[in-house]
Amino acid sequence: MVRSQKLPNLSIIIPTLNEASHLPLLLSDLHEWPYDFELTIVDGGSSDFTISISKIYGVDVIKIPKKNRGYQLKTGASNSSGNWLLFLHADSRLNPGWAKSVLKILRSKTSEDFAWYFNFKIKKNSLKFRILELAVALRSHFLQTPYGDQGLLIHRNLYNLSGGFSALKIMEDLDFIKRINKKTKVNCIGENLYTNDRKWSNSNIIINAIKNAKLRRMWRQGYDIDGLYKEYYS
Repeated sequence: MVRSQKLPNLSIIIPTLNEASHLPLLLSDLHEWPYDFELTIVDGGSSDFTISISKIYGVDVIKIPKKNRGYQLKTGASNSSGNWLLFLHADSRLNPGWAKSVLKILRSKTSEDFAWYFNFKIKKNSLKFRILELAVALRSHFLQTPYGDQGLLIHRNLYNLSGGFSALKIMEDLDFIKRINKKTKVNCIGENLYTNDRKWSNSNIIINAIKNAKLRRMWRQGYDIDGLYKEYYS
């Protein structure tokens, strides 16, 4: 998946697990990027057409034998060559114009000193989603803790300096952001990234927020990651 020019040097990393219904949309969004870019998909054992779709788009897939998003992200980064790394969830959709904003960041030398995230958005007309978006925006700005569904754009030097993703099947985003925060700030790209509403449509966002806060507290207290994973997906 390339274009006719060589710079800036960007690697895009997408972890997948049964994302055949979402992945083509994201791959289409990526075509807005006007330069060469490296795309790495790391699959955690899909049983649908995720891998076949990737091959149709001309993308090589790294297959790993376990469901572990942290390990997938870590593997994708270590098998990519770009100076800049962009991590995206497979059920995300990029806002038109995203490439222009990312290019502006990549062309600024000072941008290398920071990590960058997108605005969290959901494409559904519901008051509860607008409240959720506001809460995420406030958390990301004031607490400096964007999560994985907001994407992460980071220069490889800062990625390595911060230790990169850990092979955690849950909390991998919070774990990495926590280490990034010890080195520098995370800034907003200023573009929307739309995430699929499947996690929230049939649930109470307040109850979910309380549950997730409890799980984060347990993680910080050192609870077993496998137990937290089972609790989160129960």
